[in-house]
Amino acid sequence: MDRALPRPPWPSRLPTGVRSAARSALTWCAAALFALLLFAVTSAGTPPLTGLGARGLPAVLLALPVGAARRRPAAVFGVLLAESCAAATLGARTWPFFLAAAALVGVLAATRPPRTALAAAGAELALWSAQWWTAAHPNDGLSDFLSTSAALAAAVAIAWLAGNSLRQQREYAAARRAQELTAERLRIAREVHDTVAHGLGVIAIQAGAAQLVLDARPADARTALAAIETTSRESLAGLRRMLVALRRTDTGDGDGRGGHGRGGCGDGGGRAADVGLEAVERLAGTVERAGVRVEVHWEGERRPLPPEADTAAFRIVQESLTNTVRHSGARHCRVRLRYGEGALAIEVVDDGRAGPPAEGRSGNGSRNGSGGESGLGTGLGIAGMRERVALLGGRFAAGPRPGGGYRVAAELPV
Repeated sequence: MDRALPRPPWPSRLPTGVRSAARSALTWCAAALFALLLFAVTSAGTPPLTGLGARGLPAVLLALPVGAARRRPAAVFGVLLAESCAAATLGARTWPFFLAAAALVGVLAATRPPRTALAAAGAELALWSAQWWTAAHPNDGLSDFLSTSAALAAAVAIAWLAGNSLRQQREYAAARRAQELTAERLRIAREVHDTVAHGLGVIAIQAGAAQLVLDARPADARTALAAIETTSRESLAGLRRMLVALRRTDTGDGDGRGGHGRGGCGDGGGRAADVGLEAVERLAGTVERAGVRVEVHWEGERRPLPPEADTAAFRIVQESLTNTVRHSGARHCRVRLRYGEGALAIEVVDDGRAGPPAEGRSGNGSRNGSGGESGLGTGLGIAGMRERVALLGGRFAAGPRPGGGYRVAAELPV
């Protein structure tokens, strides 16, 4: 059963129309508060009744544009600056307009590119300075100008920082989601490649061998066909287990990493096949049926490994043997697994070709073309191995040996 997600915040549970109406209502509430502030400022020193009649309607009209700030913050910002100029011409106090404009700088920083918000902040501070010096302030000195300007600059800076922080949080969340999606796609691609490529490579070799000896040695052809049947069943079971693991969200039995959940995901024949180092011997037997003799050497004290390292080690051995079967023409391959203190060393060496496969042999270019050093071909095998090792913080190397053959080496921290 899928694990239920936590309930979203209650505003997110409201219908879209309700949320939009609530945001519009909040915007108009801000406009009403701004109108009340303008009325209070312009009515200072005026009898209440016279102030209500003479100042109330202009305050409401001046505050109306704020209601459109949610949809057109840049236009409303410009209107507020224009209203401040008109108010300064009439000798009225203009600081409420600049306070509202500072709040809009924060809105612009949250919803528009950074340059737009910075330009708006600069325009507001410049217009405030110009209005100060053009207005008559007989009792105000330079210190008053500096203190007032500092207060306004602090308000603008705080609004810009708050809005910019919100915008960066949204951008970071979007980038993080895209990165996680890409990582998940790469992980699934590696699992599909490692699960399917090995089996198909062995099947292709065995099918070619069966075709060659079908008439001359029917018994050998039947042996090859039996190997094809066994390998295809194992590959299908591995693919089924991987798909089940990818669909599983309950980490009690498996974490969805393609093979960590062992047991309960059989191969259709009642047998559970592990994807870990305990399956290396069986993997070697499969490769030997394709005509490559495999020697597996265990060094050090064998012990349980973390699931991620266990799966990665098996996949590295599997992909290395797959490349040996498909591309090298080797007859012998040696796998060495050395358990050290805090690390597992893996080495796979064969005696085949390190260059491109022979003409007529199925393949995807040279083994280096799987993402190795030479950069030839378009395969993904070595690239996938390198990614697995890098995710675990280990070291990886692959390339031809000086005396012939090919070598894959990895060291995984455990």
